[in-house]
Amino acid sequence: MNKEHLKNQLTSLALSMFRKDFFGIYHGSLSAKTESSRFIINTKDAVFDALDEHRLIELYFKQDYRWKQASIDALIHHAIYSQISEAKFISFTMPPFTTAYSLNHNIITPKDYFGHKEIGSLEIIDPKQFDDWYERARSEIAYHFQTKETNIMVIRGYGVYAYSRDIYEMAKKLAVLEKSCRLLMLERGSSLYDE
Repeated sequence: MNKEHLKNQLTSLALSMFRKDFFGIYHGSLSAKTESSRFIINTKDAVFDALDEHRLIELYFKQDYRWKQASIDALIHHAIYSQISEAKFISFTMPPFTTAYSLNHNIITPKDYFGHKEIGSLEIIDPKQFDDWYERARSEIAYHFQTKETNIMVIRGYGVYAYSRDIYEMAKKLAVLEKSCRLLMLERGSSLYDE
């Protein structure tokens, strides 16, 4: 496995997703499994418009001192990698139209061709309360992926977790989902940019 190539893929995708507003400054996470018990993830102080190899860290599944430098989402990524063998890449993003759409809906049913073909209907998961969400997220997200036949999870008011065996396929589905949610919001006459 060429770890430098993986790092280049992650940095390239992170910059693209930052430019599309899927990541914020210090917000979001992106990782790649490197071996059966290791993965590369962004550090907690990563700025996604300039993510480089110094802002990526390789973690062993067994926690050690490096985990303190890793993204706060590292435990969630670890749980997904541990329980879902098909997961090679994982992302946590907060695409604005998808996240906004999730606030007032229970299901995303794209009406556009690409959304219909690539995504289909997606249930929006309600975390119920945010006070203890990070304590529950690791188990609830991994459990959802194990029990549902999907590799994308939209969480109300929080964002989107996705995994795939192919980094570009994952990015494509996230982009299609975001475009579909934008079209659904425009159809209803609302926009994130309305005053």
